[in-house]
Amino acid sequence: MNPFSAAEAGKAHAPYKGLSWALVTLSFQTLGIIYSDIGTSPLYTLNGLWPANGPVPPTEDVIGGISAIIWALTLLPLCKYVFICLRFGTTEGEGGTFALYQGLFPPELDYTDDDSLLAPADEKASELSADVHAARAPQSTVPQRLRWPLFVWCLFGTALTLADGVFTPAVSVTSAVAGIAVAKESVTNDVTPISIVLLLVLFLAQFRGTSQLGFLFAPVTLIWLILLAVTGIINIVAYPGIFRAFDPSRAILLFVRTRDYDILAGVLLALTGCEAMFASLGHFNILSIQLSFTLFVYPSIVLAYLGQGARLIRDGEAVLSNLFYATIPGRVNGPVYWIMFVFGILATFIASQTLITAAFSLIQQMIKNHVLPPLRVVHTSSKIKGQIYIPAVNWLLMIVTIVVVGTFRNSTSLSNAYGFSVATVMFSTTVLIAIQMVYVKHLPIYVALAFFLVFGFLDGLFWGAALKKIPQGAYVPLIIGSICMLIMVFWSWAKGLEDAFDGNHRSDLQNVIIREQLHTSDADYDAPEVSYVQREGGPVSDSSSESEKYYICDPEERIISAILPSKEYSALLQLARLPTCAVFHRMTSGKGVPHSFAAFVRQWPALPRVVIFLSVHVMSVAEVEPEERYTLRKVPAVRGFYVVIYRIGYRETFNVKVEAFIDKICDLEAREDPVNSAATIAEVRTAARRVTHIAPHYVVTSRSLGSSRFMRAMSWMRAVLLEDIYRRLATMFPDTDGWRGSADEIIHVGVNATL
Repeated sequence: MNPFSAAEAGKAHAPYKGLSWALVTLSFQTLGIIYSDIGTSPLYTLNGLWPANGPVPPTEDVIGGISAIIWALTLLPLCKYVFICLRFGTTEGEGGTFALYQGLFPPELDYTDDDSLLAPADEKASELSADVHAARAPQSTVPQRLRWPLFVWCLFGTALTLADGVFTPAVSVTSAVAGIAVAKESVTNDVTPISIVLLLVLFLAQFRGTSQLGFLFAPVTLIWLILLAVTGIINIVAYPGIFRAFDPSRAILLFVRTRDYDILAGVLLALTGCEAMFASLGHFNILSIQLSFTLFVYPSIVLAYLGQGARLIRDGEAVLSNLFYATIPGRVNGPVYWIMFVFGILATFIASQTLITAAFSLIQQMIKNHVLPPLRVVHTSSKIKGQIYIPAVNWLLMIVTIVVVGTFRNSTSLSNAYGFSVATVMFSTTVLIAIQMVYVKHLPIYVALAFFLVFGFLDGLFWGAALKKIPQGAYVPLIIGSICMLIMVFWSWAKGLEDAFDGNHRSDLQNVIIREQLHTSDADYDAPEVSYVQREGGPVSDSSSESEKYYICDPEERIISAILPSKEYSALLQLARLPTCAVFHRMTSGKGVPHSFAAFVRQWPALPRVVIFLSVHVMSVAEVEPEERYTLRKVPAVRGFYVVIYRIGYRETFNVKVEAFIDKICDLEAREDPVNSAATIAEVRTAARRVTHIAPHYVVTSRSLGSSRFMRAMSWMRAVLLEDIYRRLATMFPDTDGWRGSADEIIHVGVNATL
């Protein structure tokens, strides 16, 4: 969810001088977007350390456990994320695991407009283009051999973040609803059904978007954190000795004394949501996140844990059954209790909403980068681009979440399964930032090594503790994440092969279109001054026979297609120009006309009056400024042909506005020929009344890998993956599903692709 417009988001990254009102406002808005998850962790963390059905821990164990939580919050969310990771966002201010990967391996053509229908005029021009691209590209020196290992590692962390989208609503809502059972024991068996009903309401309301509730997020989280701090201070009075938890030796002695490594799995629950501070960097700025967490969020949740620990030491078994609700000051069923219950429910709804919305944004990023099939994306706000809704993802999350709640049936069991994905994403971030330190920031290698050893060791401790929880339920997010990762890797591999085929089998426009053949043997014909091209597109001498050469004449003449196989060159097609506009989509960037154009000419022997070759560049920024969205060029070889480069951010939805192209085309024609352009502009605007989008539909076939028994087996497996699975999925989820507009305006032309 993005709380700002594009302009406001740009301002969010501007440096602040002093503590301005704008910075205070921005810091306040971070509360509802970033901290709802980590802010609701006091609901279930201590019962993750000491289960309700277990023995009451000794005083020193309680102090040691609270000390472990405090120092985990200090070292990881505060030191690692707030003071280090936030400085490793992209140059556009974006954060998160996928943004880190894009910083290491930026898209090759993000910073160049070197898309042409014609080959470079000479090698010098080609070298100049390469030099310009190199000058504009981010200075990342990561070896290419690391691309796929880091890509898979990044996808694994991303997939587990999606698993978080299942477990955060399940754990948070179930833990909050459990407060009813503390006040009224008769409804203990109804906690799970009530949680499922609330989750159903949450997911069924997603289609309306978060814009109508967004203004409540920050105030509710603010009140919730104040309540946590106040109740914590009141509870600390029960046992002031709990302040000994600030001594880190108490945490170390706890593990030395108990030798219970599993305690770390419970401590990990206090860290859920810390990755959101880095992932949400693009919505805010570094200083606003640092101020809100350091001055307000961190002390509030630390006071809450200190208070719960103090009450556990004093009251023991009386509060162990639910260490959050049973330690609320005052009597059960009192006004303070129900105020905490109501705000607890609201806070968990916000935390769940944040993770669900984050899952939508993450899926959209994956779709833009060809990591997932193009699912339908619905924008729920006309003002805020980041507010989207993906129906298929919403229903899948809803089904899996309800199944998880119904299977585990209580918050303690859910907590056992919860921490694994959190620990993995934390470790993934540490690895990627350590690599960025060396290859992108160009810091001394000992700095990166020190960062990795310190925080990699801490993350590794929590990861190991989470791994030990696999038999107790952590296998569920592991399975969910592994399935998501396999889908992503498979689609990236197959789609990459298809894109490579598209890029490697393009033709120069001069080899596709040849102007009208003139029979100069006719003595009565006064041939214009012309140049010659061979059937293959190269120059010929004047001594060549008339049957071997074609003339390129005035652009107003009819156009002839030479895209037929060589044996059929004698049957050239004369192409009529129709008063329409066609947009040919180039699915990958690069030189040459797309397959859709060649296939279209083969199947329909006519050309529209206005032909637009559209290349889409997914940039490494979240959003592209409107004035930088389109670049247009006129193709000098053929009248009425234009090249348009369309740039979108990786969080934006494909939304081509042809009327914007037409306005730019008319402006271009008027500038080039102010005197005689009126007729051309009138023709262009007439053609633009009927617009057709044309895209290739690849019929994928797998190539043979070899004749040996092993290679035949590999070829069979490859054919199953590409022909039986990918081909059908590509048919079910065509790229045009991500386009906004009427399906009647889209034509698919078939292209045989042997991959």
